[in-house]
Amino acid sequence: MADGAGLRHLAASCRARLAAVLAAEGDVPGALALYAEAERGLAGERRALCRTGRAGALLAAGLPREARDLLTTADGGDDLLLLAHAEFADDEPLRAASTAERARAVFAGQGRAGWALAASALAVRGRWAGGERSPELAGAARALIGPLEGAGWDAAEARIVAARLALHLGHPAGPLLAPVLAARGPGARRAAAFHALALDRLASGDRRGALAAVWLGLEVLHEHAETIGAAELRARTAGLGADLADLGLALARSARELLRADERRRAILRRPAALRPPPDPERAAALAELRTLSAEQTTATLRGGACPVLARRLTRLERTVRAAALRRPGAADGRPGVDLHALADALDGRELVQLIRVGAELHAVTVHDGRVRRRVAADHPAAVRDAALLRAAHRRLLDGRDAERSRADLDRTAARLAGLVPGDREVVIVPTGALHGLPWAALPSLAGRPFSLAPSAAAWLRAARAEPGRGGTVLVAGPHLAHAAREVRALHRLHPGARVLTGPHARPEAVRDALDGARLAHLAAHGAHRPGNPLFSRLTLAGGALLAHDLDDLRAPPHRVVLSACDVGQGGPGDAAAGMAGALLALGTATVIASAAPVADADVPAFMGAVHRRLAAGDGPAAALAAALRSPGTLGFAAMGAG
Repeated sequence: MADGAGLRHLAASCRARLAAVLAAEGDVPGALALYAEAERGLAGERRALCRTGRAGALLAAGLPREARDLLTTADGGDDLLLLAHAEFADDEPLRAASTAERARAVFAGQGRAGWALAASALAVRGRWAGGERSPELAGAARALIGPLEGAGWDAAEARIVAARLALHLGHPAGPLLAPVLAARGPGARRAAAFHALALDRLASGDRRGALAAVWLGLEVLHEHAETIGAAELRARTAGLGADLADLGLALARSARELLRADERRRAILRRPAALRPPPDPERAAALAELRTLSAEQTTATLRGGACPVLARRLTRLERTVRAAALRRPGAADGRPGVDLHALADALDGRELVQLIRVGAELHAVTVHDGRVRRRVAADHPAAVRDAALLRAAHRRLLDGRDAERSRADLDRTAARLAGLVPGDREVVIVPTGALHGLPWAALPSLAGRPFSLAPSAAAWLRAARAEPGRGGTVLVAGPHLAHAAREVRALHRLHPGARVLTGPHARPEAVRDALDGARLAHLAAHGAHRPGNPLFSRLTLAGGALLAHDLDDLRAPPHRVVLSACDVGQGGPGDAAAGMAGALLALGTATVIASAAPVADADVPAFMGAVHRRLAAGDGPAAALAAALRSPGTLGFAAMGAG
């Protein structure tokens, strides 16, 4: 009504209030969208209150650093308490406890006893998370429950801390947790309660009951993640349940139980494949300007000096695009997990090896011929260390630094990791953590052997079932890459009917549109992976960059994509497949051939020619890669998704 009457300020105030309601209901993307609209129409104190509300929504979304940025001048009790919550979520619990004590003092001085209780409760949580396990803290947590509930506050967090402290001191915790488990509330809190319940049942010797509590907690987090469309926020949600998932993995005894637990954990990270964002003119304009300015910045850098003004503008544009992504709602995508019977049928003679960290050990669950087995594959810290050494040796070898020693280091380290995937049959590898970025082809157990990589068993199964698109073949050559045009010309002879985009025709918008529904796409360009924000990973094209964010605008995913570029096969933190290749797989692309490591430009055209000849002859991507002659400069290329 206010919009219709032209009452801009009233409309903005209403949007801010509605945003607070949506945030309280758990609709974080909707709340962030409304806060962004509201803030543009407010000023003064009301705008400051709106920013505080937005900080609260960001905090609920799992973005404490961004929330803290909005609270840098906090001095009132309410802002101090919110800042303390942000510090707690940002892994600074003792600092949060100190800030909460400051807030309590302000509230006490104002005679706001109820808010002083809330601040005291957060101070107790901060002390617990900071490592304190004293009987005095246990008594303080228990003593807060009654007053909090009497003042109308939710005492769930105090109950959970009291329960965890009781378990630590050897006392039962079930009665403390019962009210929390019976009530609805934020997913992270309910998951924490189920974690405490699992520990309580485990302490009484009830392993099955503990595992059931873990399943329920993970299901709560999965339901929460389903409301979120942004891959970044889903990854944060998975982080909230990391300890719960670790407990489930530790409790799993059989191979099926372990695979089930790990698939539930990985399901939280996966963005629904069917999700497409609604049209957003602000996002589209920001992406267009981002492409133009990134090209200007690249040109300036090549000439010997980046422009700081451009850099600041690029940062602001990236914030706009990222904010639009964070506001994106989710979509229900079915129950988590994988159908083992369907998986066994789809493997059709292949073996699946899913690598799972269980405490200090790296376990491998294998699925082959309908049988599911598990084994201890390696010491986890040693495997992580070897993965880092292998990547470092590979980079040194490509840089030409002490080639003989670098080659020896690479071979020696690769031999130690070969036991992760023994055998000789075609294999689907589901890595974990730091192992995602390995140049897997360097392992002697994979030399000449078809293999593919997948974010999870369920993700591989979906990719294996993907239907080819109706489009044709697209060949793209980016600028500033000496071999790109030659590579594409050679591939055009293998695919004479292909649409070719080179030179000024290979603009980001044109390439994005050509990818829509393509059966096969090959892009030869400079690539860059953004570790801190993988959805800003990019391919350099004429007049700008094609970002992983751009791929959301595709109506239909390309069926097979070859990214002939450095590093763009890398993903997000942990097991999140959130980079350029991961974004394509999430959209429904069946296979992405990409490198998670640097490549040697001179070696790529011949290698890609050999791969495409096999693809044209009817081989699958994994087989085509296995048959191509590898050099150190092409070790990083692998088939991701369905091989």
